[in-house]
Amino acid sequence: MKALVNFEKIDGVAIFELNRPEKLNAMTPEMAALLIEATAACNEDDDVRVVILTGAGPKAFCAGSDIKELDTYATPWEFRNRPDYCDCIRGLLKPTIAAINGYAFGGGLEMAMACDIRLASENAQMAAPEIKLGWIGGGGMTAQLAHSIGPSNAAMMVMTGDPIDAKQAREWGLVSQVHPSEELRERALDLAKTIASRAPIAAETAKANLKAAFNMPLEKAVEYERDLQTICFATEDAFEGRAAFKEKRPPTFRRR
Repeated sequence: MKALVNFEKIDGVAIFELNRPEKLNAMTPEMAALLIEATAACNEDDDVRVVILTGAGPKAFCAGSDIKELDTYATPWEFRNRPDYCDCIRGLLKPTIAAINGYAFGGGLEMAMACDIRLASENAQMAAPEIKLGWIGGGGMTAQLAHSIGPSNAAMMVMTGDPIDAKQAREWGLVSQVHPSEELRERALDLAKTIASRAPIAAETAKANLKAAFNMPLEKAVEYERDLQTICFATEDAFEGRAAFKEKRPPTFRRR
């Protein structure tokens, strides 16, 4: 029996690959449970410095929740309190990259937006289609879209449910780069390895700082950033970085 989520670790980079290509990698409760377990393990693993999230096959990153599975919840309250796959991606402490290979619809788009950096293939499409079925997204769709592309563009997406292509997503700032489909995973891995080579505590702190910046007034955000800078400055890695600079050699960071 094939794994519904494939996990791989390469040079400090953990790769999560959703593996239901015949169903456009639509999420099931079983897949959500696997992701929740894997993200918790990554947070505890000092050898993992960056996480890549992608989908198997050429057509889809993730088409969101498997609609057939939604009728298995006994009550709306049970549905409301289900373990959420978007929350676990958002809860990763390590830097995250979404390699969006094809459709990223509904919860798939929410998972991609829960990642710190988004790269897309040329055939990628992104949508918030829930309104076409009678509801709205519940994994951070509107808040994350508004932060990423502005309230007017976000309104267009959540109120029409219609998809945008990779070029439009790049113009709106929803993704950082667009690559040919056959190059996407390699480009994502190259970027992940670059980040993994940096001081890991500083990278994780930068992630926390970016998240905080969206929720604080400017003066408080600057004050918080300075506190985080001071914490990083006192780490062994920071001492190593300064020593390597003086000695004109590559630093060896140990997450200490």
